[in-house]
Amino acid sequence: MEAKIAVATVSGKAYYLVVNELKARGIDFLSLMPHEPVPLSVQVVITTEKERDAIKHPQVLVYDIGKSPSTVIDEAVKMVRGKKTFETIAVGIDPGKTFGMALLSEGNVLETLTCNSLEETVNTVAEILSKHQAAVRTIKVGNLAPSFTTDLLQLLDQTLPQDVTIEVVHEAGTSRVGSQTVHKRRLRHAMAAVRIAERQGRVYSRKGAVKTSETNG
Repeated sequence: MEAKIAVATVSGKAYYLVVNELKARGIDFLSLMPHEPVPLSVQVVITTEKERDAIKHPQVLVYDIGKSPSTVIDEAVKMVRGKKTFETIAVGIDPGKTFGMALLSEGNVLETLTCNSLEETVNTVAEILSKHQAAVRTIKVGNLAPSFTTDLLQLLDQTLPQDVTIEVVHEAGTSRVGSQTVHKRRLRHAMAAVRIAERQGRVYSRKGAVKTSETNG
């Protein structure tokens, strides 16, 4: 498959951060020098502000080195898909002392990360929802750590808009990853969050929200 996203920069730091984010999401990309011709297969080019004028392409995104690369990668993915908004997004959360989190849209993993506290997790979810517009937005919380799950559900209910659906997902088996990565705790939580986001759960009845039919996860 030909890459549809290109990274064109001589900035070592910018290249490192953007490429690491692309690799973490499993997104194919092409590396170019700013003055190199852009192949016809490439739909979006990511570069820096200083190099912007050197890129001869109709769709160029500028990465600010002082910010997380996730935002510019999100925008690149949407441009490649020809969308300004997603039809559905699902945020999977693996609760525990470390909270794994994964953002999926139409089954594609857009982002994975980990948080170190309940408050950080809820704030991050709110930030994700503010950045990504979608007709259907669902937060899916694993149930393997009951005390963390209960506190998280309550705080999410208090914080998120009422049009956001919250589900409780049966988590058995979500933490199984390859033997080479089992020792990496943060990766394990992030991968578990991906699996949680992919599963259908039981709809959590929100305070003041219209109760919807529930499905067993």
